[in-house]
Amino acid sequence: MSISRLVRLDPRDRGGAAQPLLIVEGLRKYFPVRGGLFYRRIATVHAVDDVSFTVSKGETLGIVGESGCGKSTTARLLMRLIEPDAGEMIFDGEMVGSRTGIAINEMRRQMQMVFQDSYSSLNPRLPIAESIAYGPRIHGMKRAFARARAEALLAQVGLDPGRFARRYPHELSGGQRQRVNLARALALDPRLVILDEAVSALDKSIAAQILNLLGELKERFNLTYLFISHDLDVVEFLSDRVLVMYLGKIVEIGPAAAIYTHPQHPYTRALLASKPTLDPDRRTTQAPLTGDPPNPIDPPSGCRFRSRCVFAAPICAERVPHLAPAPGGRGNSGHLVACHRPLARIGGAEADV
Repeated sequence: MSISRLVRLDPRDRGGAAQPLLIVEGLRKYFPVRGGLFYRRIATVHAVDDVSFTVSKGETLGIVGESGCGKSTTARLLMRLIEPDAGEMIFDGEMVGSRTGIAINEMRRQMQMVFQDSYSSLNPRLPIAESIAYGPRIHGMKRAFARARAEALLAQVGLDPGRFARRYPHELSGGQRQRVNLARALALDPRLVILDEAVSALDKSIAAQILNLLGELKERFNLTYLFISHDLDVVEFLSDRVLVMYLGKIVEIGPAAAIYTHPQHPYTRALLASKPTLDPDRRTTQAPLTGDPPNPIDPPSGCRFRSRCVFAAPICAERVPHLAPAPGGRGNSGHLVACHRPLARIGGAEADV
């Protein structure tokens, strides 16, 4: 999927279409593991370690990786639901949280999040319209206007306000609740929406409807998406660029077409090889990966994937690989890989899935 339009003029736009909407530099979060008689720190979980990327205005950046790789933690760090240990965020040219930049509360008005569990995301004691109107009311909108906006947004996400506005979350299906969560995320007129496994818990047919709705909402409200999922087919359908994470680090990032047709990191290739297929000629007869991911409390030295990589060499244990242009990339394609031995250098058919 490609960006099919120019970002429409937004009065909040401070740098034009060429300036990234979000720049993340050196984001890091370690969680202490405590125990013993005095509940002291006995170990540290390296959840997110030196993560840097940009999100352009109007694009959809997909984030993929195994469970526990740090995808959801990254999303919560961006929203400041969890305070990072290190790193900087720049939102449309302004440093987040600095005295001269943009305040965290103002950033949250322009950056909203939709979670995987559609039921626990909603207050079970509030009618649907009240849940959607809550955010605008907290930010000073009068009750009548907030209620009218909530009902208008219900219609925008495909739910009849006359039928659903007064219902409670337990009266709705999973797909309907996720539509409500989308409406609630749009209530403050955000510019960036983070979707954390937003369709993973849904039936495939319902997930397809939500994905189509996401495309419509993106055009209608001039949105930018950060789409987190373990479903590689869904990410390919929705994303303009794809970011691949492994054990708290970015191992590859680039245009979706380049990632899916010419992956350069062995881990990315293994992920793509694990996709289910209905083609009998493309059945997987061998496991793409062997062994479990290393313990994030004590990650391997050098490249964190080396303990499961069939192409690992001594240098992989000695030096941490950093993101660099992928071999064979076309100029400024933006295809980057963190690997000492990318597949294009190994040669032959190993470079393709």
